[in-house]
Amino acid sequence: MDQSWTALSLAAAYDLRVENEDLRGKEATTAGLIAQKDATIKKIRSQNNREISELRTQLEELRQLKIEYETLITAVQTENEQLKAENERLLGENQELQSENTSLSGQVGDLAKKLEEQIRKTQSAKFKATAFRVEIGRRGDKQTLRAKKAREITVSFDLVDVPTSYHGDQHLYLAITDEKGKPIASSKPIKTTVEAPSGNLQIEAQQVKAVSLGETQRLSFTYKLDEKLKKGNYVAAIYCNVGLLGVSSFRLN
Repeated sequence: MDQSWTALSLAAAYDLRVENEDLRGKEATTAGLIAQKDATIKKIRSQNNREISELRTQLEELRQLKIEYETLITAVQTENEQLKAENERLLGENQELQSENTSLSGQVGDLAKKLEEQIRKTQSAKFKATAFRVEIGRRGDKQTLRAKKAREITVSFDLVDVPTSYHGDQHLYLAITDEKGKPIASSKPIKTTVEAPSGNLQIEAQQVKAVSLGETQRLSFTYKLDEKLKKGNYVAAIYCNVGLLGVSSFRLN
């Protein structure tokens, strides 16, 4: 019986040792797995920490960019407001200048008309031209024309019911001035004296024509400009030896 118990004890001890070794093997395997998991966790944590650091750096850069953009937008908005105010001011000045220019143009036109009326009142002859017309450039052009297109000036008129004492040979003169009464440029200006209600009158003409007057006739002058005229208002007048026959103002734009 003692031998049987001893054999059983040895078998049990052997089983325990085998089981113990098996447990130790499992423990070692588990410890290795735990070490691997710990290493993996540390790697993940390290990677996460690096990514978090990079994200924080990017976030700070974005915040700085936001501040810079906000500053730039504020500066641009301020500049735009200033430019808007300046544009409004310049627009107001431009409208004011346009109004002044319109007023001045009207005044200059009035000067030419006043000069025309003054010449008619103070220098008229005892007989007058009718159907007085000024044409600029080609025949049929209006009395208002662009200055650069003006190459010649034609003045046409009728002399009707001419007194008998003025029939026969006469000299007629074409005189063209600006709105201030200054004669336009001519390579061969003609200076002469004509009679007028206020007394003898010195005139400077650009063209003279010898005619033989009867009771009724249709006459015209065509004068080719020696120099291009500037834009503005002008006055064309026709004189004979006994004063003014007709006068009319015209404008070049």
